[in-house]
Parts: sequence; C-alpha cells; structure tokens
Amino acid sequence: MIVDCAHYRDGRRQHEGKMAPEEAAAICKQDPGFVWLGMVEPSPAELEHVQDAFGLHELAVEDAQSFHLRPKVETYEGGITFVVLRTARYVDELEEVEFGEVSIFIGPGFIITVRQGVASDLHESRLRLEHHPKLLEEGPSSVLWAILDKIVDDYAPVVEGLERDIEEVEQTVFSGAHAPTQRIYLLRREVTDFYRAVHPLLGPAAAITQGGVLAISPALRQYFRDVDDHLKLVNEEIVAQRDLLTTILQANLAVVSTEQNEVVRRISAWAAIITVPTFIASFYGMNFDHMPELHWRLSYPAVVIVMVVAGVMLWRGFKRAQWL
Repeated sequence: MIVDCAHYRDGRRQHEGKMAPEEAAAICKQDPGFVWLGMVEPSPAELEHVQDAFGLHELAVEDAQSFHLRPKVETYEGGITFVVLRTARYVDELEEVEFGEVSIFIGPGFIITVRQGVASDLHESRLRLEHHPKLLEEGPSSVLWAILDKIVDDYAPVVEGLERDIEEVEQTVFSGAHAPTQRIYLLRREVTDFYRAVHPLLGPAAAITQGGVLAISPALRQYFRDVDDHLKLVNEEIVAQRDLLTTILQANLAVVSTEQNEVVRRISAWAAIITVPTFIASFYGMNFDHMPELHWRLSYPAVVIVMVVAGVMLWRGFKRAQWL
C-alpha cells in the first residue's frame, strides 16, 4: 500500500496529498528536487507497478518483498542504491521483541521506502524533515538519514526492555532460587536476534558516513556520524547483554545442580536411617536355629530401643552434616 508520495523542491513539499507512481516518476525525470514514495507491506502487484515506473532492478525488488534479510547496501545499474535496514520494537505486554524491515531505493531524483512490520513508523521521519527545509535541500540522502536515525532511536527502548528482563532473571538466580531455564534461553535468543539486526548495520552505516556509498555534503555527514555513534553504542550494549545472559544461564544451571545434589543427599540420609531398623528386622527373619534372645522376656523392647537409638543417632549426625 502506498501511504504517501510527494515531490520536494528547495526544501518544500510542492503539493498536498499523494501522487500516482507514474506521475511521480515523470516529475523526478523532468523537474528539479526529488520524489519520496513510501509504501507499507505492498503486494507483489504494487511493487511491480512501482518497479516499472521507476526502472528498479528486479533482484532488489525481490529482496524488498522478502523478510529477515541482513542489513546491507548494494548498488545497481542506473545509479540506484538499495539499502536494507532491520527495525525492532519491544512489546511490554508480551515481554518480546518484534522485528521488521525497511527497504530503500535511492535513485536519481527519487527515494522509495518499503516498510515491512509495525516497528519504526516512517511518517514521523517525513514530518520531521518537512519541518527542516535545510535538511530537505540535501535531497534523497537527507531522507536516508532521517529513516536511519528513526530506526536507531527506536533501538533504545528495545535495549531498555531487554535490560529489565535480564535484571529480573538475574535477581532470581543470584538470590539463590533458580529461574526457569526456558525463560533465560528465550531471552538470550531474543538478544541474539537483536544483535543480528544491529551488528551487520555497522559496516553500511560507516560506509555511508564516510561518503563511500552516496554523495553527501559535509554538513549532512555530521548527522550520519551522530547516528553511527548511537548505533555503535547500541551494539556494545547488546554484546554486553549476551555475555551477561551466558553468565546467568551458567549460574542458573549451577543453582539447579546444587538443588539436585541437596535432594540426593536428603534421600541418601533418610535411606540410611531407614536401613537400620530394616536390617535388624531382616536379621530376625532369617530363621536361624539358635537365637536364644527369642526367649528373653525383654528382647523385643531391647531391639526396639536399639533401633530407635540408632535411628536418632544417625538423624543427629546427618543433621549436623546439613544433609537433613
């Protein structure tokens, strides 16, 4: 679905409402300025329509319809640059991270964005740029900066949400109680997925900042450098979270192992206590021919007393050894 399509010239939007792709393609070839066409989860037919209008490469269009791609920057014939960015959103109700993608086509006089997923609404980026005409005068590169800045800023709440979840399981484990191993495993998998969305973007972001991908002015390069710094900080925090979760998982396994050993010791202690009367009772069940104590009047009370005393002594010994 096409959510907006506008022509910008001299840092200003030239009309109200959205244009048709054919009209936008004709304008970007004839008039100065550039066209920004935004799409959200378009159908294959809609993408094919835009592809024909702007002359996009079929491989790039195919990637724009895919999901779970790695962040990348590629250059195609006709001076078109294709950029893939991963978006992320932390859902408080589910305590989970949802991922999406933004595919960007940058060509002579136009930029096309294709968003998949609910994370990182780009409408805010468009409004932000429209309130900064100086930035819009930089052309499609300024739109790429606004999108990249929005996506990287949206990473911060994800880092904070994961940090809260990690602190919860950390407090549980190091308080002496074991946390559900599945919860720690799933949390570590989310952090790993987040790492895969952020870390591969470091290279493309650095290349864009250095001007190796697009021709950007020194003034705009400062904005890209700021985004690159924030991206590196997010990456460092994710790496630290992965390492911490590995430590927590190991500590939790140690707590579980300690609890299992404690249970085994308790079972062994009670088994030893029960063994004493069992042994004495089984001894009298062997049917020996000569057992003179069978005819003693006090033999039964004596045997019971021996069993009780032995059991109490064993219980106290295991208690002192903290097996019970």
